[in-house]
Amino acid sequence: MASSRSNEGRSILYITYDGLTDPLGRSQVLPYLTGLAAMGHRITILSCEKWDRWKSDGPAVQKLCDQAALFWAPIAYHRRPPVLSAAYDTAMLARRAAVLHRERQFEIVHCRSYIPVIVGLHLKKRYGLKLIFDMRGYWAEEKVESGNWPLRNPLFRAVFDYFKREEADALIRADAIVSLTRASRHELAGRPELKDGPEKIAVIPTCVDFDHFALATQAGRKKARQQLGIPHDTPVLGYVGSVGGDNYMLGEMLEFFRAYREKRPGACFLFITQVDPQLIIAAAREKDIGEDCLLIRAARRDEVPFFTSAADHGVAFKRATFSALACSPTKLGEMMALGTPVAANSGVGDVTEILAETGGVTIDRFDRQSLSAAVGRLISTEMTPKTIRDRARTRFDLRNGVRAYDQIYRSVVT
Repeated sequence: MASSRSNEGRSILYITYDGLTDPLGRSQVLPYLTGLAAMGHRITILSCEKWDRWKSDGPAVQKLCDQAALFWAPIAYHRRPPVLSAAYDTAMLARRAAVLHRERQFEIVHCRSYIPVIVGLHLKKRYGLKLIFDMRGYWAEEKVESGNWPLRNPLFRAVFDYFKREEADALIRADAIVSLTRASRHELAGRPELKDGPEKIAVIPTCVDFDHFALATQAGRKKARQQLGIPHDTPVLGYVGSVGGDNYMLGEMLEFFRAYREKRPGACFLFITQVDPQLIIAAAREKDIGEDCLLIRAARRDEVPFFTSAADHGVAFKRATFSALACSPTKLGEMMALGTPVAANSGVGDVTEILAETGGVTIDRFDRQSLSAAVGRLISTEMTPKTIRDRARTRFDLRNGVRAYDQIYRSVVT
């Protein structure tokens, strides 16, 4: 017979270096924690907030937290100087976490990525809290691959080595580890730190609120195009999210659009993004793609599904590096929740098998012939929007993610 303890909610300290006022916080932190609070868990969120976003969006986020019975404890995020600012933020997180624990007596510390897990390790060692290491990705390798931590520089080599030691310690000491992809779980299971406990790794991809991203309708698409100024008969290729940095492969996506436009003359490339439009326009100019072919629109979270529904097809490229094994692109699930067929490249997390299930197209090469063939497969897919959505739901539905975290919370404290 199960004890009554198993039916009680847990007292959780959730630490995130991403702010709740960041787009990622609104889409990939709050929805999960709102669902978990509704299941009886008592959750305190400790986050680092960027001043400009906190000033503009803080009251709205606070209201969401109050409505969901989430206790929010924000501190300031520091951007500069590099490395030292992160060290200072880590110290401030640790200090605030200790105060919060004395006040609220947590059972579990749930750490989103690497800087928070340094704090979580301290709490586990000092107070005996259960530790959940929500890795999200291979953060140290991401920094190197993006060029932010050039290892030829002794300082960045030392920083990289430090975080790899902390990662190893977290893998050993964590009571549960969350990976975004099966590909990453497979890689982690072979690590010496997990030789005695690979079963503590759970796979929970970046999920999507399927109520928020409802199946696109003809009427909704028509209305979105009207507001965006897109003629109803214009073919539209869509992209959602950031495009900054080489890892997002903006140049290759623009080449894909050239192939798309050859097969669908007059097509438009719609970007729903917060980045500076000039970055995209300049890259397109290098590819001899006119600005008149582009539509770049910033959108609030509540506007993203509406404007994205204007697209006939979607594209989501990301550089296939080592850290990409752990990547579960949010944009992929969001576009498929709308019923949009998507093209993406192989070598990124579980993308290849996901697209095979959902009528999407996987790209292995980026030469003109391969891109043209991929476009042909994408626009000729026979899978209906509803089928795409239904199949995507089995992997990306937020409700499944919330249930998976609930199971972890209840299993680590018995």
